[in-house]
Amino acid sequence: MNYLSIFTTLADFVTFRLLGLSGAGKLGDAVHFFVEDITKIFVLLTAIIFAVGMLRTMLTPSRMRRVLAGKRQGPAYVLAALLGAVTPFCSCSAVPLFIGLLEASVPMGVTMTFLITSPMVNEVAVILLVALVGWKLTALYFFTGTFVGIAGGIAIDALGMERYVEDYVWKIRMGEVVETALDNSLRGRVIYGLEQVREIIGRVWLYIIIGIAIGAGLHGFVPADFFARVAGPSNPFAVPVAVLAGIPLYSNAAGMIPVVEALLAKGLPVGTVLALMMSVTAISLPELMILRRVLKVPLLVFFAAFLAVAFVFVGYLFNFVLA
Repeated sequence: MNYLSIFTTLADFVTFRLLGLSGAGKLGDAVHFFVEDITKIFVLLTAIIFAVGMLRTMLTPSRMRRVLAGKRQGPAYVLAALLGAVTPFCSCSAVPLFIGLLEASVPMGVTMTFLITSPMVNEVAVILLVALVGWKLTALYFFTGTFVGIAGGIAIDALGMERYVEDYVWKIRMGEVVETALDNSLRGRVIYGLEQVREIIGRVWLYIIIGIAIGAGLHGFVPADFFARVAGPSNPFAVPVAVLAGIPLYSNAAGMIPVVEALLAKGLPVGTVLALMMSVTAISLPELMILRRVLKVPLLVFFAAFLAVAFVFVGYLFNFVLA
C-alpha cells in the first residue's frame, strides 16, 4: 500500500463524510486538495526536518567557513553550491553567513554561489518533491538550481563585482556564531532535531498554508483550459510571464510545492512551472529587499537580471526537452 494514500483517505473522510461536500463540485475538489496536502506536507516536513536536523549536527556554520576558505576556486564553487543546497537558509539568515564567508577570505563569486543556491534549493524541498512529483522533476530542480548558482558566482567573479558589496560588509568582523553544544549522544542529537522542527516549521508554516490554499484554489476553481491558454505550450511567452509573475510573491521552496503540484496537474509544462518556482524563491521583491542590506544597487540589479534570464532559459530548455 502506498503510504501517501493514508492522506487521501483522511481527506476523503474530512471532505465527504464530515463536511458533506460533493466530490464532483469545485468546492469539494478544492477542500479535498487542501486537507490532503496540508496533512501530507506537514507530516513529511516534520519527519524530514527532524532526520536532517540530527544529521546536520556535523555541519555547523563555522565548519562551512573552514571548508570553503582556502579552497581552489573550481572545487570551491561546487562545494558552495552543494552547501547552499543542503542548508535551510533563506536570505534573512544567509546574510550574516554571507558576511562571515567574506570575512573568512572566501572569494566573492564563491560566496555569491552559496547565496544564490541557498534559498533556491534545499534538501527539504528535494525530499518533498520526490514524494509528491517524482524523482525526475526533483533531479531537474536540484541540478538546475546548483548550476545556476555556480554560473552566477563565476560571472560575478569574472566581472570583478566585489566592489558593489556595501562598504560596511568589508569592515564587519562577524562575531562568534553561537552553535548548539552537543554531547554527541543520541539524546543530544534527538533534542537538536526536535529544536530544528520547532524552529523551521515555526518560521515557514504560514507560507506553506498560503501555498496550499493557493494550490487548492487553482486545483478546484480555475479551469484547466485557462492555464492552457495563458501558460500552456501554445503561448511562446509563457516562461518569461511565469518568471515575472514570481517577482511580487514570496515563499520558500517547501511553500511552493503545493502550487507546483496543482499547476502540473492542470497540464502546465514542467519548464514553465520550474521557472515560476525558482523566481518566487530566489528573486522575489522581499528577497531583493533583504539582499539590499549587503549588496549595492548595480550588483543587486545584475543578480536579479542574471537569475531572471537563467530561469527563462531553463524553462524553455526543459519545455523543449520534455515536450
